[in-house]
Amino acid sequence: MSLQTPYLLFLGDAPDMLAAKVALGVKQWRPENCVGQYRMPGCNADCGLPDMGIEEAVAKGAKTLVVGVANRGGVISDPWIDVLKAAIESGLDLAAGLHNRLADVPVLAETARAMGHALHDVRVPDRLYPIASGAKRTGKRLLAVGTDCSCGKMYATLALDAEMRARGRASAFRATGQTGILITGEGVPLDAVVADFMAGAVEVLSPDAPPDHWDFIEGQGSLFHPSFAGVTMALIHGAQPDAMVICHEPTRTHMRGLPHYPIPSLEETMAACLSAAKLTNPAARFVGACVNTAALDADAAAACLADIEARLGLPAVDPVRTGVGRIVDVLE
Repeated sequence: MSLQTPYLLFLGDAPDMLAAKVALGVKQWRPENCVGQYRMPGCNADCGLPDMGIEEAVAKGAKTLVVGVANRGGVISDPWIDVLKAAIESGLDLAAGLHNRLADVPVLAETARAMGHALHDVRVPDRLYPIASGAKRTGKRLLAVGTDCSCGKMYATLALDAEMRARGRASAFRATGQTGILITGEGVPLDAVVADFMAGAVEVLSPDAPPDHWDFIEGQGSLFHPSFAGVTMALIHGAQPDAMVICHEPTRTHMRGLPHYPIPSLEETMAACLSAAKLTNPAARFVGACVNTAALDADAAAACLADIEARLGLPAVDPVRTGVGRIVDVLE
């Protein structure tokens, strides 16, 4: 995948900040590639970038409009199409990580073909993957798992990789979702891989490596989320994690999008993940907790982290507020 930069980030009519997590992730980790954001009426998300129309963004040098909205079901919403078409007509490529492809929307495909611009469908696997073998691979691997979806697994693994690299250690971030792929330029869109081949895709994503090299593998979903548990299980088996971190958002009372399913405890989530992980790596263990305390004030956040650390007997950090150094200390 080769996307032209810089980007105009399209937030569309995102109802909240979590719905715009793709745009937020790109802005957080590749701010030098972002010239501005485009928001439609009713948008309740804000990346903190200048609001721009398409023509202004093109004048500022934008080359690609990135659809930064990850709505439930990952679909291209009808109200977006006129904006996306106008972006192509103004000279921009399009990139999206949604389940239905840009190339399958006739008006977008026809306009891109007529204007000579590219449509990048990041969530479409670009190769065939093997069935997982479960064979032991060299190198070391850390996988982020969570009590829910959208609770900080990508951010945690990006932060852990950045901290490891800052210490001069060999490591890599391995993207398994559309935002991570847009940030790094490579990875596996795991939830778009045929189910029989998901674990095999993770084996390909994180191949043999030198003994002291760490792969930080982006987590997806949750074993306790009825909608997304399948991709989590395949990821755990294919990753063969030597280490895991549990990710959690402490103010949630129910699974995202499912008010009739309560959030499981950290302890029961860790027990289930560890049981699954030991199938392909009997030595798997937890090394810490990454807690998203954004909804808490400083005092409440500190108290929350202290409580979780006491309960689990592991370092509990907020990758944004405290950094992840204490977890990397354990890995070293």
